[in-house]
Formats: sequence, structure tokens, C-alpha cells
Amino acid sequence: MGRLREKGKAGAAKAYVTRSAAIKKLQCSLADFRRLCILKGIFPREPRSRKRANKGSSAPTSFYYAKDIAYLAHEPVLKKLREHKAFAKKLSRALGRGEWSSAKSLEDNKPVYRLDHIVKERYPTFVDAVRDIDDALCMIFLFASLPSNSRVPPELIENCSRLAAEWQLYVMHSRSLRKSFLSIKGVYYQAEVMDQTVTWLVPYQFTQSVSGSFKLDTKVLISLQIPADVDVRVMLTFLELYQTLLGFVFFKLYTDTGLIYPPPLDITKDEGGAGVGAFSLQDASQSAGPSTTKTKVVEVDGRKISTKDVRQTIKSINAPLGAADADVEMLGPDANAEEADEEFVVRASKSDPQASASLPTLKSLTDLPQSLSTTLFAPYTFFLSRESSRPIFEFLVRSFGGRIGWPASLGSGSPVEESDDSITHVIIDRPLVERTNETTEEREQRVRRKFVQPQWIVDCINAGKILLEEPYAQGKTLPPHLSPFGEHQGAYDPAVGLTGEGAAVEDEEEDEDEEIEGDMEEEEGADKAALKAAAEAAAVASEDPAALRAAELAAEAAGVDFGAFEKEVSKSRKASKKKAVEGSVEDAEKDMNKMMMSNKQKKLYEKMKYSQTKRDNERAVLEAKKQAIQKQKKREAKTKG
Repeated sequence: MGRLREKGKAGAAKAYVTRSAAIKKLQCSLADFRRLCILKGIFPREPRSRKRANKGSSAPTSFYYAKDIAYLAHEPVLKKLREHKAFAKKLSRALGRGEWSSAKSLEDNKPVYRLDHIVKERYPTFVDAVRDIDDALCMIFLFASLPSNSRVPPELIENCSRLAAEWQLYVMHSRSLRKSFLSIKGVYYQAEVMDQTVTWLVPYQFTQSVSGSFKLDTKVLISLQIPADVDVRVMLTFLELYQTLLGFVFFKLYTDTGLIYPPPLDITKDEGGAGVGAFSLQDASQSAGPSTTKTKVVEVDGRKISTKDVRQTIKSINAPLGAADADVEMLGPDANAEEADEEFVVRASKSDPQASASLPTLKSLTDLPQSLSTTLFAPYTFFLSRESSRPIFEFLVRSFGGRIGWPASLGSGSPVEESDDSITHVIIDRPLVERTNETTEEREQRVRRKFVQPQWIVDCINAGKILLEEPYAQGKTLPPHLSPFGEHQGAYDPAVGLTGEGAAVEDEEEDEDEEIEGDMEEEEGADKAALKAAAEAAAVASEDPAALRAAELAAEAAGVDFGAFEKEVSKSRKASKKKAVEGSVEDAEKDMNKMMMSNKQKKLYEKMKYSQTKRDNERAVLEAKKQAIQKQKKREAKTKG
């Protein structure tokens, strides 16, 4: 006889734990439990049977894996949180008794936890960390644009601004930017770092206008950026982990490139609003100069041992033995960079001596030409007008090798003055206004330069080439700005009607309409019989005897040959039967395929069909609107002409 299973101690009841039971087991508060789950990457699970997992109860609750909770019980951060709780009690008691010296000593020895080991656990390799920094960058750029208040200290915002500037500096230096998109939410960027695609969102920098006696509180300011239903405590916990993660990632990226991390900051330029220009990239080899590490020699058992010998001995130890004592050492794909790259030797095949297959290696793949030119704006020099956003376009232009300048109202540190003759393009977003008091030099300077709207920069980057400036000239209606981030196949493309096959099809339709309208009266008598024959064939397709008889009489009156009429009738019948058979066979195949599906697959199939139908309907509506707008424009042009 098998072993009897007790109720509530096996199966789903043992594998899952409710949130209240998890908090009771860990002996922590709900806020600390949420913080631990965010830091460790543990999230609620959905059991197959909630009633079984909850030991017969159907009350709504959240479930976690029991193994995850047991994993949290040994977390060093949990121990530090308990120490902080005891510290808070001792500090409040010392302050209540007026023991200021003991309170000062308690404050100096306050327990502080580190997240280095968590970064090592969640991202064992460097590529894993780079693959997961999308959300981290979005959070960093969001908090860098927020005003400070009691809950968001200015030190936190300053650190986020520094991390954001360090990331932009690396992308500009490595020429890693690939795509960009100006949306309503903000500016989307996409870069390729370590063969990983990184996409992040940067919000627009709006200024708050405060006039008169009306004053905006910091809480009101932060609510303008973050909705009221968003829990800021959760966001701050995520930000705490993301700051630690980005610090390690940026250190690895900078050191691999041969740069000093963190990049030095010029306080004077930073106070003048230089932004990214306040940081300077320095080469580690040039700044280091002669070796500054002092070699210490110690005599052990009659032998002299230096620190260099100790470092070489540590390197010779196997990685598994030293992994336990390592603090945070993120392994990259080029961890064994000292070893020579293995090259495959092309050998002739024994079966086919003439054929030789060349195997791709990492070196050969890196030597391949890139699809997007990283020096797209290298031959050009840009100047920003005062209404354009300097952080956005400085980052875009410098990422593709261009030079850019700006007026003093946008900040200090501009490398190009407005009167510089090397300026080729002016990024301007104002309507075109004719100037009457323009001098001859200003007129010649304006003729030499090309005035374009900001969208031209982004469209050139997405297209991978320099586009014509005429459609983006100052004051003109811009072409549609399309998203470059992999739209689904068959999506509506507003540019089809402007260039390509769409324009050719529209021109052909217009020519056909004009020909039909012009020649209708001349060819009315000649085409009368053909039109009646087509109408008769369509009537016969319904296989109605009365309609067939009426079609015969109409054809006889029109003078159509009876043999030709019979041929048209047979053709129409065959075509209708063929369509009906094909439709029935296709429907039967779909029904048979659905019968072989499981319930889960059927539901997924129905969802896919629903979403596909919805996309097709949206596309049809947009195309109908576009046709209506084009017809309206043609009518207005005809009336004006």
C-alpha cells in the first residue's frame, strides 16, 4: 500500500505559499517583503488550482513559490533590514531620553546594506546585464528629469543625471546609436552594445511657468510627471537596484574601451548648463603615465615575495575556486581575451574538392561592414536655434560624427559660434518670416546654409542616409514621421501614397477615370452590347431561370450572337462553381484543423484571428480616410484652377 498523503501537506498546497504566510515566515513587514521581492526578482505565481493551493479556501490572495520564500530567508539584505529596525528603536529611545551622545554614535554606525551580491546573482555574465538595462535606463532618465522633494532627495536626482550623462557619453564615443523616434511620450533611442539591442525612452524636458503669487509645490510638480496611482516607493526600490547595476555596467564598458570611469566633471561648465559637455572622456593609458602602483616586497621563509608575484598567483587559481570569495566580478564574453583567437582553416572537401565552405568566426563577423553608417553627419556642422531641444539633437548629431553648436541661451560650452562659416545646416522649428532689414552678409550666409526642421535629423538616422532637405525646409508641412521599430507585416504605411507603387497605382486610376469620363459619350453605342453581355453573365451566375430568360432576350435585342452568349454563360457558371468549391474546401480544412486543436490552442487561435481582423479593420479605416482627404484636395485644386 502506498504512502497516504495528508491534506494540505502535499501537491499545490506545499509548493505554493500565500503572501501573508510568507511575511509571517520571514518575520518582516509588508514594505520590506515587497522590497526584497523587487531586489531578488521574485514575483507572484498563478497556480493551476487556487483552491488547492490555498488549502480549500477560495479567498482572493497572492501566491509565491515556497522555494522562493525559503530562498529569501537566507538573504543578507533581510538581516540588514532587521538590524535597521532594531537601530530605529534604539535611536528613538535615545532621542526620547535626551541621550545625544549615544544617538550620535548610533547614527554614525547605522546599518547599511549593499546590492553587489544581488547584481552578481541575477546577472552572472556581462551580456546578461547589458541585455537587461532597458528598464534601468528608462528609470534613470525619468528621475533625472524630475524635481526634488522630501521623498525624492536632490542627491538621488543628481546621481541619476550623472548616470544618464555617462551613458550618453559612451554611446556617442562608441557610435552605438542606431535608431530614434520622436513620439508623444518622449524620444525613443535604440543602440547596439555588445551585440545586444538596447532601447530606452527619454521624456521631454518641459519648463513650468510660475507667474504672480501662484506657486507650485514640489508635490504638484512631481505629479505632473508621475500619475497619482503610481507608488513612488516601488519605483524608488527599482531605482536602487538599477543604480547599482548601471554602475557596474558602465565601469565595464568604460574600462573595456580604455577610458577612465567615472569621467571627470568640470564644475564650472556644469553650473553654466553645459550638460553632457561638462564631462570629459580621458584615456586611461595616457592619464596613468608611469605605473603608480608600488611594489611591496615581503620576506617569507627566506624568500622575497612581491605583490606582483601574489597577483600572478591569484590569476593562476582556477575560476571555480576563486568565485566564492569574489565580490562582484561580472564576466564578459571576452573573459579570456589574453588567449589567441582560434581561426578556422578552410580545407577542401574529400567528396567535392572544388567546394570549400568558409566558417564564420568572431573576427570575420566583426570585420563585416555595418548596415548603418556611424559617420552620417561627419561632413556637416549644425547650429541649433533657441527653440530646439539641445540635449536631444546634441546627442543625435554627435553620435553620428557631426559637429553642433547652440546659442548661449541654451547653455555654455558651445564649440561652434553662430557666425562660423563652417555651419552647413541650421535646425530651426519656427515658421518662415521674411526679414526686411537683412544685410548683404546675412543674406549670403542664409543662402549658403540649409534651414531644416528637427525631424530631418531623425529621419536621416532611421533611413541610414542623408535625405533631401527640401521636404523638411523651414515652414513646410513635414512628411509623416514613421516608427522604425519593427512594425508588424501588413501595417498601414502612410508613405505608400507618396512614393513607390501607391503613387503609380493612383496615377493609373486617375488616368482611367479621365479616359472613361472623356470617351463615355463616343463609345456608348459600341460598348453597349459588351456591357449587356457582362450583365447577362452576372445574372446567369445566380442560376435563376427567369434571369436567364431575360438575359437571352436582352442579348438578342442587342444583336449578340447566341453562341457567344452561351460561352459567356458557361464561363460565368464555371467561375462561380470554382469559387464555391475553393471556399468550401478552405473552410473544411480550417474546421478540421480546429478540431485537432486543444482548448488552449483554440483560444489562442481565436485571439490571433481577432487581433488580425482588428488590425485589418484599422488599416481599412485609415486608407479610407486617406482616400477621402486626397479626393477633397483634388476637388479644391480643380475649383481653384
